[in-house]
Amino acid sequence: MNSLFLVSGEISGDTHGSALLRALAVSGEWQFAGLGGPRMQEVSGEIENWLDEAAVLGLWEVLKKYGYFKNKLNETVSGILRRKPDGVVLIDYPGFNLRLAKRLRKEGYRGKLIYYISPQVWAWKKGRIKSMSEWLDIMICIFPFEKKLYEGSGLVTQFSGHPLVDEMGKLKNDSLVRDSKLVALLPGSREREIEKLFPPMLGAAASLLKQFSDLSFATSGATPALAKRLKGMVREAGLSGLVEVGESNSHDIMQTAGVGVVASGTATLEAACLGLPYCLTYKVAWLTAVAARRLMQVNYLGIVNIMADREVVTELLQDRASAEGIAEALADLLSSKDKRSQLQSDLAEVVTTLGGGGAHENAARFISHLWEN
Repeated sequence: MNSLFLVSGEISGDTHGSALLRALAVSGEWQFAGLGGPRMQEVSGEIENWLDEAAVLGLWEVLKKYGYFKNKLNETVSGILRRKPDGVVLIDYPGFNLRLAKRLRKEGYRGKLIYYISPQVWAWKKGRIKSMSEWLDIMICIFPFEKKLYEGSGLVTQFSGHPLVDEMGKLKNDSLVRDSKLVALLPGSREREIEKLFPPMLGAAASLLKQFSDLSFATSGATPALAKRLKGMVREAGLSGLVEVGESNSHDIMQTAGVGVVASGTATLEAACLGLPYCLTYKVAWLTAVAARRLMQVNYLGIVNIMADREVVTELLQDRASAEGIAEALADLLSSKDKRSQLQSDLAEVVTTLGGGGAHENAARFISHLWEN
């Protein structure tokens, strides 16, 4: 029986990690241990739930917990060297996991080092790829363009497909009808994103109503508290009765709206999978934006555009993430059925490159094959 130590440090990683564990359990007999969240812990009691400490956002929050992460890294390295698992599976979470991989190799770990769900080094730090090829035995990636990138460094790479293909397949509801007069306003699932992005979205809604008087709008809060905040902002903007605020129903909105504006992030790929013609928006502090422009090694922010290597979806960033900019982009789509249809066709073409489903099962098979010699 082979043993694996898995490490994830975010909610999404816990979700992917639990699905991978279940797929591995079906494919053979394994012993599991590691760090993750409640979903991974449900599969194996040897998984420590550390998400309350690990899932932090932003450079400042990480720096405040530097001592904790340093101690946790030392503890994890010692634990792995003591356990001597046959393999270590690192699930995204690059700030911790890449340091862990480096330390394990430096301190003599000779088991398999497997990375599942590549960190976005292709966007920020391509120079890390050479080092990763020296530490890792295999990279299992979820975007097709990543395979070629890693293989060029000599790192064995497999494309599993994207887990979102299965997730969105389950959420597709053929009974939902798209309303060409309904506009989706989706500012993200974090409070900071809502505070920065929802006001210009509401400003765009007010502007659009002057051009298209029969429009209605819909948004969704990821939690009851966020839904309450969105309702308050709608009321303050004088748009009560015109903007419907739901809770945890963004995927339904993506399937019923005629067009939409979506905050950059996973939601933009979800919208593509569900066929929503949309524009992308995002805004950060000006200093962060300056630093990002210097560091980014891709031409676009949106993953759909990165995959297509062209601007399939209009990107409204920083100064363009204004009420005027959003209204203009949405009016362009609202005014032309042909443009909406073409965008849906382009999105569908990009989505087909994400694979045919079964990402976690494919990843489990790639991992199992490492011990079939």
